Amino acid sequence: MSNHDVLLAVEDLHTWFEIRRFGFFRVGNVRAVDGVSFVLHRGEAVAVVGESGCGKSTLARTILGLYTPTKGRILFDGEVLDTKNDRAMRAYRAQVGYVQQDPFGALPPFMDVQRILDEPLVINGLKDRATRNARIRQALEDVRLTPVDDFLGKFPHQLSGGQQQRLVIARAIILQPKLIVADEPVSMLDASVRVEILQLLRRLQETYGISIIYITHDLSTVRFFSERIFVMYGAKIIEQARTRDLLDSPQHPYTRALLNAIPDPDPDNAHRFREVPAGEPPSLMNPPSGCRFHPRCPAVIKGVCDVNVPPDVQLEPAHQVACWLYKDHVQQQSA
Repeated sequence: MSNHDVLLAVEDLHTWFEIRRFGFFRVGNVRAVDGVSFVLHRGEAVAVVGESGCGKSTLARTILGLYTPTKGRILFDGEVLDTKNDRAMRAYRAQVGYVQQDPFGALPPFMDVQRILDEPLVINGLKDRATRNARIRQALEDVRLTPVDDFLGKFPHQLSGGQQQRLVIARAIILQPKLIVADEPVSMLDASVRVEILQLLRRLQETYGISIIYITHDLSTVRFFSERIFVMYGAKIIEQARTRDLLDSPQHPYTRALLNAIPDPDPDNAHRFREVPAGEPPSLMNPPSGCRFHPRCPAVIKGVCDVNVPPDVQLEPAHQVACWLYKDHVQQQSA
């Protein structure tokens, strides 16, 4: 693909948070995102997966401009994101929608649906009331909150959880963005509603050509939603591939562990052994040396994995993994 097809490029991104004792003495940093690089194409949906605490949400908020990168850069539509330029950030945020995890907490309880959707239009300078009303009605139609007139005067507490999340999505698309960042958008919803919300996001992506970054810890939902998967562990992306390739043939031991942790509804498979490594995720304040998964890895190579940071190995044109198990591929690529 050409550079014109790339909507978002993340280059060696680091987001660290300084820790101080008693408010004065610097004692270290939490390395919440620690060297992440990827590209997102126009109209593409990607999933960022990993267990809690791996840096997924911090990555999302840094892309949204809510956090300033410590190192590295983000390019959107070919322009470098400058979080210190207020005018540039306002223009950027008008092109990026955000779907939060908790829909009720994301909605102001003192505003009705009409005002919730009207506010971003007013803030971004759309002065004509008729045009704003038309955009609001179209957004509600798009998220299937119909009949529209039945919802315009309602407040968030009068909506079900699924309806609240549909309203959050309507607010995310009201400015006709190029990108939507969805941070665990279905984790607080009933199982029956989750499928509807994911199908809704997929339909909006296909209808309007929106790119989507879907943050989740649930690998069971990504098969039907994303074109590619990025697997995060210890603030780094350790494997990325097309969705079908990664789910059918995971290469990193941690990715295999994530897939083994997916519940199997078939009672006949209850006896099947699941290779899920013991231990806890690494501290992002004092991460282990070498590969950050090596203290839990069943295939660790002593003297290698615990000493040296693994390089990104290109196994296939669209399949990349950071693991010393594939050091022969590293030698072949450097030859």
